[in-house]
Amino acid sequence: MNKDLLTLLQPEAARIDDTMGHEFEAIGNSLLSEVIHYALFNGGKRIRPLLTVLCASLCAIEKIPEGFAAEEDLEAPEDLYRLAAVFEYLHGASLLHDDVIDHAKTRRGKPAANSVFGVTPVILAGDFLHARAMTLAGEIGGVRIQAAIGGAITDMIEAEFLQMQTVGEKRLSEENYFAVLRGKTASLIGTACEVGGLFGKGGDEKQCAALRLYGDALGLAFQVVDDLLDYLGDEKKTGKGVGNDFLEGKMTLPLIHAVNNAQGEDRTFLLDLLDQEKDKRAARFEEVRMMIEKYRGFSYAREMAETLVETAVEALDIFQESRTRQVLTGLSQYVLNRQK
Repeated sequence: MNKDLLTLLQPEAARIDDTMGHEFEAIGNSLLSEVIHYALFNGGKRIRPLLTVLCASLCAIEKIPEGFAAEEDLEAPEDLYRLAAVFEYLHGASLLHDDVIDHAKTRRGKPAANSVFGVTPVILAGDFLHARAMTLAGEIGGVRIQAAIGGAITDMIEAEFLQMQTVGEKRLSEENYFAVLRGKTASLIGTACEVGGLFGKGGDEKQCAALRLYGDALGLAFQVVDDLLDYLGDEKKTGKGVGNDFLEGKMTLPLIHAVNNAQGEDRTFLLDLLDQEKDKRAARFEEVRMMIEKYRGFSYAREMAETLVETAVEALDIFQESRTRQVLTGLSQYVLNRQK
């Protein structure tokens, strides 16, 4: 993340961490507490709850009468941070469950929680985070916000099923690819932004829709860039080896574009290799990377990410210029240019 932006957001991220820490002080079971802390307090950037806080501030700025107060005078209530933390709980729960489903051994360079604590405690801890998230959503946000968050959870589960049903497809369409991305990643980020607008009746319908569009496009761009980093990233910066998605046989956007546009022997080579064992794919990875480059898979994905970021930034045009809007624009550029 851009150093200046990171410095600017650090106090907000620290307040979110403090809020989460206080929320879980009352957990009565020591093992549950240990799993929750291992899953949540692992160096995450808190992008989702930060977006909720920033979007709430953006809508609050719109309501300040001219000359009445300055943007920096706004003081966000504690309930906003408790509501924002809901999105970190849901994200954490999804990672816990994903690692169980995928039999993952590591997460962010550390042993995955299921490797440390076992499958059953991790599933139950994920369920606990879901329950706590929905309790807070209803308690703080009311029916409308709880419904919006429930809708995002539904999207995530349906996307998991779609991914499971299409995992073996070697000619996966971009439509299915983006349907999975929108459900698994973008919907929760878009909802985090929308809920910021809805908090305290801060934003009107048009503003909340714009914030959801911003978050949805941002979430899609984030995942497309993640796909690029899997092929082109620096292992020292990303903290994981390149080519993991391909070695697992996952059809991400650069590969989908290459497969759909390759001709003759090149197309046959890619499709046949995807049917091979993992070690055989690993041995030909550099050839695959050159083939994707040949058929513009990387440049196509990069252009798609740039278009999505443009969509996100344009969605903010209905809001007046402010430091908060600049931060949201800066976050979109971070997503586009991140190296890990």
